[in-house]
Amino acid sequence: MTQKGGVKPGKKNKAEEPELEPLCCCEYIDRNGEKNHVAACLCDCQDLDEGCDRWVTCKSVQPETCERIMDTVSDRLRIPWLRGAKKVNISIIPPLILLPVFLRVASWHFLLGVVVLTSLPVLALWYYYLTHRRKEQTLFFLSLGLFSLGYMYYVFLQEVVPRGRVGPTRLALLTCGLFLILLALCRAKKNPGYLRSPAGSERPGSGGQDKARGPLGSRAPREELRGPSGVPAGSPAKVKEDWCAKCQLVRPARAWHCRICGICVRRMDHHCVWINSCVGESNHQAFILALSVFLLTSVYGITLTLDTICRDRSVFTALFYCPGVYADYSSALAFTCVWYSVIVTAGMAYIFLIQLINISYNVTEREVQQALRQKTGRRLLCGLIVDTGQYNRGFLRNWHQFSTLGAPPFHHPAEDIV
Repeated sequence: MTQKGGVKPGKKNKAEEPELEPLCCCEYIDRNGEKNHVAACLCDCQDLDEGCDRWVTCKSVQPETCERIMDTVSDRLRIPWLRGAKKVNISIIPPLILLPVFLRVASWHFLLGVVVLTSLPVLALWYYYLTHRRKEQTLFFLSLGLFSLGYMYYVFLQEVVPRGRVGPTRLALLTCGLFLILLALCRAKKNPGYLRSPAGSERPGSGGQDKARGPLGSRAPREELRGPSGVPAGSPAKVKEDWCAKCQLVRPARAWHCRICGICVRRMDHHCVWINSCVGESNHQAFILALSVFLLTSVYGITLTLDTICRDRSVFTALFYCPGVYADYSSALAFTCVWYSVIVTAGMAYIFLIQLINISYNVTEREVQQALRQKTGRRLLCGLIVDTGQYNRGFLRNWHQFSTLGAPPFHHPAEDIV
């Protein structure tokens, strides 16, 4: 009976497939399951019409209406592609437009540069807290980071290299640093150590899990079913603590559920918006590598630019005092991009410092936040260092453990005999 019932839906689907006509490059299936065309992106926009009418008459627009408008825009924003138009994530577009405009406006005058370069971090933080509060993924920061790298390199080639003070060797070294950043980011974007449900390989919430099975029925590896103190996770108290109801599995020690990605991650450190992914056991080393290479390349590029547009001055002096830099628009644009790079580099340097401190004390950012909420652990240097003492085994051992993250565990023969 089971096989017979399982075959009928397959036959029904096969019978319905010929009825679906192939899509041309400009057609797509919208969120309502209907065939639509890219040219009709401005048709049947009742929510947009209602919102415009309210804006014209100075009436307030309901938040639900704004959300429907954004959903409609994100669904209809597509580009022609083979076998149907492809959907474009709307969050990647603002950095591509706003960043060059803001930087070029900031190059017109010193005061405009101060206002624009001060407002950019504020706007980025506001957008971060907005998306973090909604617990949704966004490609805005990944797009901003990648486009910033490309645009800074473009300005360097157009405005700095032609002045003749940057030789081929220096340019090749800077270019190699840029490619190393991209390679490290690609590695950091890979699987951070997702924990799959023992009932199948579906992601949490996919409906493919056997929810009738309790936590004791989940089959996890033996080394994963132990808590941080070595207590077997099979005990009722430990199972209740480490059981993830959304992923339907028992989490191993130091694993957490990411509310943005919607899945549990081994040794989760934090969810990084700059790579639009979690930083966990499998990609933490690549994340640190990407940060270190970015800092070195950025500082080197800033030094080359200031040495070119502000000659006979030290880098630190030229950064704050470079007379006549706004007399030439080319120099002003390069100087503005330098200050933008300094702001971004300072923010990344702070993240890098926090990561180095956490690795030295063998704590993750998630454990630090939990210790601050529960008022546990030891705080040093005004809270810059938080030592939970739970996994700290000393500076050298902590770094040795970090260097072996993701490596298969080594089992001694004596353990197998026991």
